[in-house]
Amino acid sequence: MTSDDKARTGPGPAGFGPAVAHQAWRLSGRIVAGVGQLLLWILTGIGRLLRPLAVRLGARLNGGAARPPVPGAPGMPPGRAAGETAPLPRWINTWTDFTGAWYFAPLTGLALTIAALAELAPSTGSPLSLAGGFAVASTLPLVWRRENLRPVAAVVLGAFAAGLLTGQQLLITTAFAALYTLYALGRQLPRQSAGVLAAGSVATVAVVYLATGTLDDVPWPATVVAVLAAIGLGDARRAVESAGRTEAEAEERTNETLTRLTAVQREQAVMRERARIARELHDVVAHSVSMIAVQAETAPYTMDDLSPEARAGYTEIAKTARDALVEMRRLLSVLRADAKPEPDAANSPQPRLDRLPDLIEQHRGAGGAVDLAVHGDPRALSTTVELSAYRIVQEALTNARRHAPGAGVHVDLTFLPDRLAVRVRDDGPAARTRVLNRDDPSARTAVLGPSGGPAGPTRLEGTPPQAGGQGGGQGGHGLVGMRERATMLGGRFSAGPATEGGFLVEAELPLTREGNSTGGHGFEAPPGRR
Repeated sequence: MTSDDKARTGPGPAGFGPAVAHQAWRLSGRIVAGVGQLLLWILTGIGRLLRPLAVRLGARLNGGAARPPVPGAPGMPPGRAAGETAPLPRWINTWTDFTGAWYFAPLTGLALTIAALAELAPSTGSPLSLAGGFAVASTLPLVWRRENLRPVAAVVLGAFAAGLLTGQQLLITTAFAALYTLYALGRQLPRQSAGVLAAGSVATVAVVYLATGTLDDVPWPATVVAVLAAIGLGDARRAVESAGRTEAEAEERTNETLTRLTAVQREQAVMRERARIARELHDVVAHSVSMIAVQAETAPYTMDDLSPEARAGYTEIAKTARDALVEMRRLLSVLRADAKPEPDAANSPQPRLDRLPDLIEQHRGAGGAVDLAVHGDPRALSTTVELSAYRIVQEALTNARRHAPGAGVHVDLTFLPDRLAVRVRDDGPAARTRVLNRDDPSARTAVLGPSGGPAGPTRLEGTPPQAGGQGGGQGGHGLVGMRERATMLGGRFSAGPATEGGFLVEAELPLTREGNSTGGHGFEAPPGRR
């Protein structure tokens, strides 16, 4: 007979019984699955019916996810004041504060002792008995459980086991005290020690069942499960708390690392900006020193009536100028090693104030509205002052295009007898402004909305301009660059929201460097905005 014939005829008499049993097993499984599915449908329907009530109850207890801050506003439970804590969190906070207080352990320990004596009173009549002593010894030491858990646990568990072995009545309060002590030990002991405690506790339970009849009314599996559950819950709580501490420490290390990284990036941005400024000024200073050297060297040949002392002086001047050029080139090589110059930066001429009209036209060509006003007596200034003023205006226009696109910009240059004042203000898009923290020059620049609240992402000082913006190659690093240019000359710089709206940048560049320029390193607010 082939296998096909066997499949058609079915199993033989010897395999009929197992086949029926298998089919019955599958049928019983389907019946159980059907009954379970029916119960799930019923529970799901009940849950859907009760869901609105549960949502309303949860919102009332928890206060809702987004509660309006105004009393009586839609969504606020009636009778609750703005800022008031919801009932459930308030209860939880109260309970947490109570359990963390020093008097929690004494109060609960005394309450458990009184409850044990009250439970024992109907059977003994007087607490001054052997049973009363065991009850007190099994509960009262818990008053000192926080300070001396292990000695207290030894007394409590020893008294409880001794009471059971001597045939004393099993009390609910003393049993609770013993289980709580096992939970506290499991929460404090390492896992291996907790395992030894569990084995010893199970062995003690076995001895009590075998030696006495005190626990005959309690099934031994329930007692073993209760003991192991108490120790296991304590161990689980210890593991959760340990994981929480580890996570908190890791988060703290991460925050510290990010803080250090931010500080390093900010410092690098400042150093790059200073190096770029130094490279820009190199051509200006090198040209002046070269002129000094050339004139000092040619003076002895163009002036016949020079004394030997004067000739030696001119020679020394020329030598000193040449040495200064060598040292300057050496310093510039170090700066270039730290930060690479922008492409074509060394080959392009350094701009001065006579190129401001071209910069204004570039801004207008990019879609911005800008007007330039010059006050005072315009005159030729030193190259460093004019270059710094040009770069400050350039950076301010770049920031206006990036953060206030389409806003009108007003540029004012005021020539004073001892300084040049630069003022750039934009009207701001819907009065959204960037605010500089003047308390910390290296702080972030926050973006504030019309109401003064946060609006949009923050921009870190020292972040280079985005590609495509004016000054992307020449503009430097925003507020850091403007500040460095002003303080390099011993001047002052401030940036912040303007009283008439928008964002205001002001700089004062002295025509001769002040003797003490350290005060210029901080951001100094203009009058009325300190």
